Amino acid sequence: MSEIKCPHCGKAFTVDEGQYAELLSQVRTKEFEQEVHARLSQAEKSRKQEIALAVSKAEEALRAQLAERDGKLAAQEERLRAREAELELAARNEKAELEQQLQALKAQAESQGEKAQAERELAVSKAVAAEADRLRAAERERDELAQQLKAAQERAAVESQLAVSQALAKAKDEQAAVERERDELRNAAERARDELKSQSQRAEAELARVQAEAQAALAEKLAAKDELIADREREIERIQDMRARLSTKMLGESLEQHCEVEFNRLRPTAFPRAYFEKDNEVMEGTKGDFVFRDFDEEGNEIVSIMFEMKNEADDSTHRKTNESHFKKLDSDRRKKGCEYAVLVSLLEPESELYNAGITDVSYRFEKMYVIRPQFFIPIITLLRNAALSSLGYRKELEAVRQQNIDVTRFEDQLADFKEKFGRNYRLASERFQKAIDEIDKSIEHLQKIKEHLIGSERNLRLANDKAEDLTVKRLTRGNPTMKALLDEAREAKAADAGTAGGGGADVADAKLLDDPEE
Repeated sequence: MSEIKCPHCGKAFTVDEGQYAELLSQVRTKEFEQEVHARLSQAEKSRKQEIALAVSKAEEALRAQLAERDGKLAAQEERLRAREAELELAARNEKAELEQQLQALKAQAESQGEKAQAERELAVSKAVAAEADRLRAAERERDELAQQLKAAQERAAVESQLAVSQALAKAKDEQAAVERERDELRNAAERARDELKSQSQRAEAELARVQAEAQAALAEKLAAKDELIADREREIERIQDMRARLSTKMLGESLEQHCEVEFNRLRPTAFPRAYFEKDNEVMEGTKGDFVFRDFDEEGNEIVSIMFEMKNEADDSTHRKTNESHFKKLDSDRRKKGCEYAVLVSLLEPESELYNAGITDVSYRFEKMYVIRPQFFIPIITLLRNAALSSLGYRKELEAVRQQNIDVTRFEDQLADFKEKFGRNYRLASERFQKAIDEIDKSIEHLQKIKEHLIGSERNLRLANDKAEDLTVKRLTRGNPTMKALLDEAREAKAADAGTAGGGGADVADAKLLDDPEE
């Protein structure tokens, strides 16, 4: 059986082992709340790690794809530049050969005349046609390289978009999984709170029932106590009558000796752990007659009494009253730290007040009694038994106070747990939102990378357009030597066309010289 103090009404009640176990089960729900909090923290941590890992993997894959595509584009640009350099070198070589051939033709023309002139013109036309064929082949090769470059750019753009879309889809799936787990944990926490609330209601009902039972038991104990007091009063009357008949034995004995003998006679059986000795310690010039102290098995003091014995001869001329000794007795009691003060007196033998039995004079001085010698042992017994009862009540009160402190501490811990749980839940929600914001930032970063790739494609397209605009006319622009040769060949063709009557082959050659781009 355990006693618990109700935190609402302040009354103590007793619970059996089953009820106490049920209360303990309510306390153990704190462990469940801690487990929920641990799972929330672990889920949040796992979710952050998975999101960070997915983002890092997506970034690494994109960086690898971009690096591979940049390498391919660089290689193609390098090949294009090498091909342009080859074409330029070939054009220079062809130009040098044409100049040499023109010099040779001029020399032959001077020596051979008209025939040489015709052969020279034919050779020039053949050379120009061959050069045009080579230029067309170079342009076709350039077009093929441009188409390959464009196809590579399109493939790189498609692969980049596919990687970005896959990374976004994976991030969304992971976010949905984390949200589902968060909802499950939140539902579990709500169910736990509902269970705690229902258990608290059951505990309150059980407390009310136990309180009613405790009140009924207390009423029974009070009735038994009243009956016991009535029995003790009857016993006191009986002992009073018996002592009154035996009072003649005290003739010739001093009052102090009589009290000491009476106590020592019952000490071994009734008071085995009691202390009853004369007060030999003088404090502030006064001392009492006897000090009584009784102890329990654990060495705790049960009761302490300061005794004062007063007697006087029948022929005394200076008679005193009992009340004249009250102040000194109360002072001695307080100085020696005793709980009660008892005046054993034969003064005022005719007083009906003091002859009636044990007289309580606490209305004058706190915890003070006046008795006749025959009530010496009964007053000790009564005060000792009352102190024993109060000692039990004091122990019970201390235990109940400790239990009340435990219940209050439990309520404080529960409130502190609720506050910390709410704070951690808010922190988890804020960090979850921060993770979502970081994912949005990653998506925005990938979008910027996509825009950079599109800009790179646009620059490559402009470079391709510039390569397509490259023509023979533009190659010969700013080259007076090559331009003079072409003009001379064009004039020679025009002259031949006029003399020969406009032959088809000569017309075609003249057209070729007029428009080299064809």
